[in-house]
Amino acid sequence: MNRHRLNLKNMHARIRILLGAWIVLALLSPLFFAPDQAAAAGFRASWPYKAVVLGAEQVVVVEAKSLRAQTGVLSLREKRGDGGWAIVLSGIPVTLGKNGIAKTKEGDGRTPSGVYPLGGAFGTADKPEGLKLDYRRTTKQDYWIDDPASPDYNRRVTYAGNPDRKWRSYERLDQPLYKYAMVVRYNEDPVIPGRGSAIFLHLWRAAGKPTAGCIAMSEPSLLRLMAALDPAKSPAIAIGLAS
Repeated sequence: MNRHRLNLKNMHARIRILLGAWIVLALLSPLFFAPDQAAAAGFRASWPYKAVVLGAEQVVVVEAKSLRAQTGVLSLREKRGDGGWAIVLSGIPVTLGKNGIAKTKEGDGRTPSGVYPLGGAFGTADKPEGLKLDYRRTTKQDYWIDDPASPDYNRRVTYAGNPDRKWRSYERLDQPLYKYAMVVRYNEDPVIPGRGSAIFLHLWRAAGKPTAGCIAMSEPSLLRLMAALDPAKSPAIAIGLAS
């Protein structure tokens, strides 16, 4: 009988230990797993509100099926007079970062989830006819700096000297994928070193081929999108999980 009681006590003690460990894990797991999920999934209900806070009347919505998805679908919504949102463009296939969405740091291969203002357009080609967006033709002296140690981090710079002597890391804007492109104003206000840089909407290498963190699409799709955007409507972009 005493041995039976002792075994019951040991079993109860083990159960309490396991239960305690489970509770601790449940309390700590949001610290490790929730930020990405909250950043990506939370946008489903919050993007219209955040767009209003930004004063956006046009929102490019990019939806991925999972946090690890390398592809997604893009649409363009425009605010109506009654406060609702009309779909202007839809069903545009896009490619995303090679490691999915919910960016956390420089070089992680993810597309940043969330809602951000859209900046101007640029490209190696002439400005498309009828484009309302600000547009700048790039040259071989134009760079986007992704060196976190540089005061130029996450900024566009025109420089005539040897870039290798000025920055440890940079992106040349004079390249085929940037024949046409738009700036996503991610990590801009304020610029936080190491959080991520050079996030653009640009041409894809091929359908289904992921990016280093940007959003890419075919040339006809990008030109349609750019033509539909109006800087007077403060366009923004919302990136997250499909509902």
